[in-house]
Amino acid sequence: MVVTELQQHIAAGAMYDSAERCDAPKCHPGTRVAVQDELVDWIEHGDDEDPKRIVWVTGPAGGGKTAIMGSAAQTCQRKGLLACSFFFSSFTGSTNRRYKKCLVATLAYQLVQHNALWDVGEHILSCIERDPAIFEKQVEVQFYQLVLQPLKGLQMDTGTPKVILIDGLDECQAEEPGGVSRSPQEAARANETDQTEILHALLKAANDPSFPFRIIIASRPEPAIQSFFTDIAHHTTKTIFLGDKYNPDADMHLFLEAKFEVIRRRCRLSAPWPSDDVKRALVKNASGQFIYVATAIRFIEGSSGPPQELLDQVMALDLQDFSTNPFALLDALYTHILNSSPRPLLAVCWISTLFRSTGALSDASGKPLPARFTQLFLESSPGESYFVFRGLSSLISTPPADDHISPYSLFHKSLTDFLGDRSRCQHLYVDDPNELYTTRYLQI
Repeated sequence: MVVTELQQHIAAGAMYDSAERCDAPKCHPGTRVAVQDELVDWIEHGDDEDPKRIVWVTGPAGGGKTAIMGSAAQTCQRKGLLACSFFFSSFTGSTNRRYKKCLVATLAYQLVQHNALWDVGEHILSCIERDPAIFEKQVEVQFYQLVLQPLKGLQMDTGTPKVILIDGLDECQAEEPGGVSRSPQEAARANETDQTEILHALLKAANDPSFPFRIIIASRPEPAIQSFFTDIAHHTTKTIFLGDKYNPDADMHLFLEAKFEVIRRRCRLSAPWPSDDVKRALVKNASGQFIYVATAIRFIEGSSGPPQELLDQVMALDLQDFSTNPFALLDALYTHILNSSPRPLLAVCWISTLFRSTGALSDASGKPLPARFTQLFLESSPGESYFVFRGLSSLISTPPADDHISPYSLFHKSLTDFLGDRSRCQHLYVDDPNELYTTRYLQI
């Protein structure tokens, strides 16, 4: 069947409601309401003046972009607004979520499956039947033939979806040519080339009068992406920067209130705990980075010590110079948590092998191998993985002992950013993320 041919070229884990994303971040109830409302209102009603077809959601690492996009996708699905979605990820999940090659096929597959787009789906499948090699062509050609052309003539009504969501575009990576290793500079340029190729294809579609959907793209403000939206697509794009306008401090305070209440009940602590001054200090230390308070809470609610003792450790972290490193306090938190492992450097070697190396522990389809296999492969003695990752549950999700299928997963990409920068992680820096893998492979 043609639909089976299409399915072979998709990244199933990149769809917003995939099983692979079951633990993906979403906004805590009652938080990031203003920005979500703005997005949904734009999807439903557009702009009053100077209408735009693309929204770019951007902001620094740890600001909650993926959580906002995940929650927005859920709302759009519930309201019948979501046509299709793609969540790039360079650090967790299947490796085909890192590359451009599966993007258009994954979007087209969702259109084929959409109940309100039956005729569109038939056109897409006919195109694949006529040209089975379509998946080997440039992104712009694929998008035109598998998305834009089948949508021409679509009559928009109350039951027709209205938006395409693409998250984490900055995490799209260029595939390495077979047997050729790129330098970091060459890899960065290749990544930018693939990212801008995707943007050009989306812009061309958005500017076509017959294209019925709005597009929301979320990414960090990396230079090539920012330059594209500023210099090339500014007439078509509305930018939403996740800054003070959306009051992240109030959202973080609400998040902390809810999480500390859970800890109080579980540990039978009396209210008020902690004090309002402590909560305000945590919010101030976060400097708009939701990932800081989320990681701090995961650390405090862990089982490595009494909550007050763990909270005191977080509050006692040394603050470095923000003028040279805007992530200073997040780095201090990551350093403190990693140092809580009995073997910090070995723990970092494991993390680097799992999340910084390129497909070292993935199957032929790019899906990460089960944690149980990883343990058997990397352990130098039985039980080493439990020993190494003890105290790191706020950074890494480890499947239960009786789960022999699920892989290790990382809570946030900012940890790999931290570990990949010697100036930030300092004594925890591992120069070659493949070293442990290579050592174990040669031993076997």
